[in-house]
Amino acid sequence: MDVVVRTEGGAVRGESREGCSVFRGIPYAAPLEGARRFRPPAPARCWYGVRDARSFGSSVPQPVLWHPGDDPECLTVNVWTPDVTRSGLPVLVWIHGGACLGGTAATTDFDGAAFAAAGIVLVTLNYRVGYEGFGWVEDAPANRGVLDQIAALRWVRDNIGAFGGDPDAVTLIGQSAGASSIAGLITADGAPGLFRRGIAQSPGKIFVPADEARAVSAMITAQLDVRPTADALAAVPSETIHAVQMAPVAVMAGEPGRWTHPNAPYSLSIDGELFDAPPWSRAGQRASGIGRELVCGFTTDEARVFTVDADLSATDPADTARACGLDASAVGDYRAGNPGSTDEDLHALVLSDALFRIPALWCAEAHADAGRTTYLYEFAWPSPARDGALRACHGLDVPFTFTTPDGPLAAGLIGREVPPDFPALSTAMRDAFAAFAATGDPGWPRFDSTGRVSRTWRTPPAQHRDVLAASRRIWRRHQPA
Repeated sequence: MDVVVRTEGGAVRGESREGCSVFRGIPYAAPLEGARRFRPPAPARCWYGVRDARSFGSSVPQPVLWHPGDDPECLTVNVWTPDVTRSGLPVLVWIHGGACLGGTAATTDFDGAAFAAAGIVLVTLNYRVGYEGFGWVEDAPANRGVLDQIAALRWVRDNIGAFGGDPDAVTLIGQSAGASSIAGLITADGAPGLFRRGIAQSPGKIFVPADEARAVSAMITAQLDVRPTADALAAVPSETIHAVQMAPVAVMAGEPGRWTHPNAPYSLSIDGELFDAPPWSRAGQRASGIGRELVCGFTTDEARVFTVDADLSATDPADTARACGLDASAVGDYRAGNPGSTDEDLHALVLSDALFRIPALWCAEAHADAGRTTYLYEFAWPSPARDGALRACHGLDVPFTFTTPDGPLAAGLIGREVPPDFPALSTAMRDAFAAFAATGDPGWPRFDSTGRVSRTWRTPPAQHRDVLAASRRIWRRHQPA
């Protein structure tokens, strides 16, 4: 059955399922045409009549999930609601990951039906990635992809009441690059008045100084032989940029110690406007955001998804440690703390710590030390896929969050068969996040730098203290001053 809701931009027609109504592809910003591809998001165009919102919109330009000629009106949101006739329901806004290079909300991986059944209005959104979203442009602001996220939050504030949601009870939730955006916004008091809480699943160490972001982007524009202005870049097709955008990674890999984030061409820029410092820095904590609660988490074996297919036979974990900003002697402590581990195991562990586990812990510590309500979790459920080689890898918690074991992400990370303990663990996680959105309490004790209590998601869920004690001490001891 179709259902019609009127937004500020015009009426939209969604579809009713058992237990919820769904609206897809609603624009929250203007189409990405011409120089607008590289400028701040502009207001969406209004429309007459009833807009069909029963299908996802296009993904934003990126190497996969997008093709030349796709609809440029791709800055869109999707909404799942228990009942459009209700009011005052908690709202979750999902921000996908993708290393600032890719990702989309147009996927069944982020289906919101299970959250709607729990009484939550769920919103998912597209935002610019790649050079359009995060490359340096002379005459445009940095972090345009995050500015898109903020524009989507304004849409939520202005329109979510028509879908049964409470604009004053908005919680952000996201994974990887999306989690990093959330950690940055919640600690820097970004988007004031637009959200109350945040759930950051595996935030990464992807905050880089502005001059570094500029230098990386300069390598790309040199390949393109174009000035880094919005008008000049507008003349370059997106697919042409995609073809050369990984070139800086080869350069950075040769001297990883010179770069904050040498693994990808785009990052969140510490621009002095949206972000003053990384979210784990005291300089990044603005007291005016003190009321915002945070759930922060990581997976036990984050980097396994990146290393499982790599030939690591010649890998020296000491080189890995140096590339991650540690002194080489840190490997001795890693070996002592993880007896029986192979060099391949240590390589994956150091990468897991450097990319996600330690940044997630730092975010929780900084948030708690600033006097803000903080909760920490570890996702430790071991995947049976690939004969167990993935373990509890990066992204594995996402299908559990949405209860989408049949989605494309789960197919690769879990396998085609749904494990018997999936439903119960997924329900426990989703209920905890729904409770946090509704009340600010996910159901386990708060984290602080003294007790260090966290929730461990596995079968059955448990409560632990100082789960990253060994890694925490290694990073404190072996990071250069």
